[in-house]
Amino acid sequence: ALQAHPQVAGLQKQGCCTLANVCSGDDAAGRARSQRAADAGAIEAIVAALQAHPQVAGLQKQGCCTLANVCSGDDAAGRARSQRAADAGAIEAIVA
Repeated sequence: ALQAHPQVAGLQKQGCCTLANVCSGDDAAGRARSQRAADAGAIEAIVAALQAHPQVAGLQKQGCCTLANVCSGDDAAGRARSQRAADAGAIEAIVA
C-alpha cells in the first residue's frame, strides 16, 4: 500500500502505524520482523512518505516512530538498517 499509493497521506500514515506495530520488539522475533520489512522496501517507502508529505504532522510523527522501530537493534543487521535509512535520505527528511 505504501508503494502503490504514495500520494495518499492518510494511507501512508496508517501504513507506517501498522509497520511500527508489526516491527516492535527488541527480541529475536521483533528484529526478524524488522529485517523482513526492510527487505520488502519499508525503509525507502517510509522515507518517501516523509518526503512526499512534509506538512502532514501526524504522518511525520508516525514515520519517525516507524523508522525507529524498523531500524532498531544494536547487532550488525540493525546497524545496516540504520545505514540503509541514512542512505535513503532519512536524516534529511527527519531534520526538514
